[in-house]
Amino acid sequence: MSDYVADIKKYTSNVNQAAVDAIVKYCGIALKGKDSQYVATKDPAEVKRVVDGFAAKKLGLDAKTAEAAVKAVGEKMAADTTKHRVTVYYLMAEHTKTMAKLTA
Repeated sequence: MSDYVADIKKYTSNVNQAAVDAIVKYCGIALKGKDSQYVATKDPAEVKRVVDGFAAKKLGLDAKTAEAAVKAVGEKMAADTTKHRVTVYYLMAEHTKTMAKLTA
């Protein structure tokens, strides 16, 4: 999937292209892998990777806040069986009001 903005627009109306670009840059080659381009929001090991990686390193979130954000995004995207990593990360930043950290 290369149209990240269209996927994000399924869940939010105003999409910050610079933030999307920053997430894509952060994810890098992970977006090329069939499994790594998606987030399993109900898998504890995957949630821990997101919390310890993107949420802590890029958004500066503590574990409790990050876990709550993953849960909230997972619920928001519940109907989508393939939760794209870029969309999950974008919605986490939006949910935690840390969007500015992506473009700083």
